[in-house]
Amino acid sequence: MSTATREPRGARVPASGSTGRSRGVTLGTARRRRQGLVAWLFALPFVTVFTVFMLLPLLGSFGMSFTDLTIKDIRTPFSVDFAGIDQFTRLFGDETFLRSMRNTAYFVVVGIPLTMAAGLALAVALNTGITKFRSVFRVGFYTPVVTSIVAVAVVWRFILQNDGLLNTVLGWVGIDGPDWLNDPTWAMPSLIALAVWRNMGTLMIIFLAGLQAIPADVYEAAEVDGAGPWRRFTRMTLPLMRPTLLLGAVLLSVGFLQFFEEPYVMTGGGPLDSTLSISYFTYNQFGYGNYAYASAAAYVLFAVIAALSAVQFRLLRSKDS
Repeated sequence: MSTATREPRGARVPASGSTGRSRGVTLGTARRRRQGLVAWLFALPFVTVFTVFMLLPLLGSFGMSFTDLTIKDIRTPFSVDFAGIDQFTRLFGDETFLRSMRNTAYFVVVGIPLTMAAGLALAVALNTGITKFRSVFRVGFYTPVVTSIVAVAVVWRFILQNDGLLNTVLGWVGIDGPDWLNDPTWAMPSLIALAVWRNMGTLMIIFLAGLQAIPADVYEAAEVDGAGPWRRFTRMTLPLMRPTLLLGAVLLSVGFLQFFEEPYVMTGGGPLDSTLSISYFTYNQFGYGNYAYASAAAYVLFAVIAALSAVQFRLLRSKDS
């Protein structure tokens, strides 16, 4: 009689191929885990610095905006009272803060279109019109971007002061120029002119890259069809430049909504708070020791930046996206 045992009915012997595949999947999973661990180890210094010096202070300031913390409570920060939205309510009842919001809106609404138009005009000129010494013009137009605001302020104050270069030139043609930086009517336009001059070089570089990415055969086909320069620009260049225009608009909006150096160096927020920005208002409140109030103002500015960026993405994003 045979002593061999029979396998139970329905039992299946695993194939060697399936075992190899399982082992391969396990090895692949282990390899991915090791790669992920190595990636996190490389990222750990940045994550640590970001968490300690950025994330925790941001969360702390956000929580601070819902308290009544002032400089008197700095030694006992955990004994402050929860104030809810009282700081935000105070802000929108503060005429100085509302004035700073109007000034910032004026700076953004006027300054951004002018800067984008100037940057786009320079980019188009460098892309098609200017052929000789193109690199020299690029460097020249971009130089204000990397120039210190202090050096810029010295030059512009010399130009814009009451007996400065601009009024001297206007006097040659019989025009009595105003005191640009001390006149509430002209102080903000003067700062806008400075901001446009300083920032158009950044947009020039961005827009020039966008123009050079447009295929030349697109323009050749349009020219064959009889489209003139203006029609090619409005019907082809601008639509194809939408992603680049969006990038420039968002970057410029974030910077212009936070404008601080121009009034701080040139006018001190005056005259009569006509150049006081939200960032300058927040800076002053921190200086006065109103920490919770200043934090609330900073997060109002953050909400404005986020809302404007969302609107710009909605209006300027390409149809394909």
